[in-house]
Amino acid sequence: MKTMRTRVVRAEGDARALLGVYLNDHLAGATAGLGLVRRTARFHGGAAGETLRGLAEEIAADREALLDMMITLRVPIRRYKIGVGWAMERLGRLKLNGRLLSRSPLSGVVELESLRMGVQGKAETWHTLRLLANVEPRLDPVRLDGLVERARRQAKTLEELCEEETVAVFVREAG
Repeated sequence: MKTMRTRVVRAEGDARALLGVYLNDHLAGATAGLGLVRRTARFHGGAAGETLRGLAEEIAADREALLDMMITLRVPIRRYKIGVGWAMERLGRLKLNGRLLSRSPLSGVVELESLRMGVQGKAETWHTLRLLANVEPRLDPVRLDGLVERARRQAKTLEELCEEETVAVFVREAG
């Protein structure tokens, strides 16, 4: 017969395992997003390229913050998921965008939209960890509040860049 203690220990173990899956999945996404923002920055000149290079630095720092928290929480880092994230970014380059051998003007729009979605997902991850900080003393709520705000600012910046790119592509291509 199972005791209440056994069920509580199992539930805590299950929660820890689920947190490990959750954070490793987001680490894979962060790896893919970092590769994408770096690649996208290379194709943009001027102010947009400079903005994207700055975002790449911040996204790299955010990925490191996630790794730090995983270490602090003693969540095993699944290297194969990092590899999956890296491969996902590379495979994303093979999208059908109307061009076979050259970069399509549509690529910039799709990349910026993808980055924006990824950053919004990152904001949700920080928000989830912020909620956990209320019961997990190893998580710093002030740091997480800052990461949530930075992700929201990044999403707003990407929204603006995407709007500019969308108008430029579709007006340029239509005109």
